Parts: sequence; C-alpha cells; structure tokens
Amino acid sequence: MAGAKFFKYHWNRLEKGSTVVVSLSKAANVRLMDSTNFNAYKNGRSHRYSGGLVTKTPFRIRVPRTGSWYLTVDVMGLKTASVRHSVEVEPPPLPTAKSAPLQSLSGIRHERPSIVPDGNGETWDVFISHASEDKEAVAEPLAEELRTRGLKVWLDKTELRIGDSLRRKIDYGLAHSTFGVVILSKSFFAKGWPQYELDGIVGMSVNGDQRMLPIWHEISRDEIARQSPSLVDKIARNTALNTVAEIADEIATVVQDAVDA
Repeated sequence: MAGAKFFKYHWNRLEKGSTVVVSLSKAANVRLMDSTNFNAYKNGRSHRYSGGLVTKTPFRIRVPRTGSWYLTVDVMGLKTASVRHSVEVEPPPLPTAKSAPLQSLSGIRHERPSIVPDGNGETWDVFISHASEDKEAVAEPLAEELRTRGLKVWLDKTELRIGDSLRRKIDYGLAHSTFGVVILSKSFFAKGWPQYELDGIVGMSVNGDQRMLPIWHEISRDEIARQSPSLVDKIARNTALNTVAEIADEIATVVQDAVDA
C-alpha cells in the first residue's frame, strides 16, 4: 500500500454513534480507521478498518467510539482509474425517549376527611363533577363502574349546567363525600372555571393530601395549562390512556385505603 494513491478525510473528533455517509460515482474501497490503523494503512502494514469494497452508495458506517477518525477511498485492485466521492457525517441519534412512569393514585397519602351529612343525613364515597356534555361518555359509565365496586356515588346532583356556580357545586360535593372526581374537558372549562382560583376552589391538596381526583377527557395538557397551570401538575387520569374500568379500579382502591387508614 505504501506509495499507492488514496483520498483521505480526517476528523479530529467524531462522537460515538455518528454515521459517516459516503457517496461514490463508481465502486471503490472505503475504510474508516482510527489514527493507529490509518498510519499502518498508509505505510502498507496490516490494519483494521470498518468498510470494504463499496459497490452501491450512499454507504453508511457507524462510528464505534468517540475520537479521531480517518476515512480513505482508493481503487486498489480495481480497473477503475478514478472515482468521484463525497462524505457527510450525521450526528448520533438522541437517546431513546422514556416516558415517566405513571404515578399511582394509591401512592398519594389519602386520609379520610371528616364528612358532613347532607340535609337528609347522607354521605357519599365519591361525588362526580362533570359538564352535562360528558355525562353519557364518561360520568355515567364511571359511576356505574364505581357502584359495582361497592362505592356510594353522588352523580346527578353535581352535573354542571350553564349558570351553575362551580364553587358551590364542588365545595358542597366535597363536604358530603370522601373524594371528588372532576371530569375536565373543553365543555367543563366552558362553564366558567377560569374565573376562580383553582387551589381555593377545589382544595385539591391540603397538608399533602389529595381529595380531588381529576380526569382529563378529550383535552390536551396545553389546553389545561392555559386554563390553570397549577392543574397540570396534579395527579390525574386521562380517558385517552386509561379505560373507565381502570380508572374506577384505582379510585376504589384509594377510597378503600382511606377507609382502612
């Protein structure tokens, strides 16, 4: 190899996982080598490399480790007199994204609060606050699932309609129920939610306890953040990711844990 003609590309530093992309006009020998093996190659000694005879391009070579690298192109052993070539480097791919583990509702401290009976002397395990538009799709199926799990559910009395006072509905429901489920949706926010300060209305977190269990329904994180940024960080369930039955299972577990505490 000593004295043989070759074309050289050199990078002082290529990151591990980068890809060297070689384009050729004709078949040629392509070698990707570190500094030690390049010196052996140009002096005609035995060497190691990635690559070989490339007959079809673009040809891609992955960089095995971070460091100084050489890429050579030659036509040794071929009838080709010359070859046009170009080289590009693609950066390494980003690390594989990993979703944050879904925090369980049962992992939050839920102490059973003091429940005040209503005018008829009744109390409930769960009340469900929802916009009337979400009654059929979410509220009623969830109430039925919870009842089959032995919970006492207050539903219709907390259905929100145009002109309702959200503050009174939620405060009253929480006063007579162990936990409140609020189904957050575009329709829910259209009932006038933004005019109230979230934490003052729902009392979602008091001394580290969470009595309000939000459910997102056909609404995005950004849409909720525009209405109330503090709500985005609360532990919630999403009907796009969890079935009504799965949500009911978690709520039932939380209620039972509070009873046993």
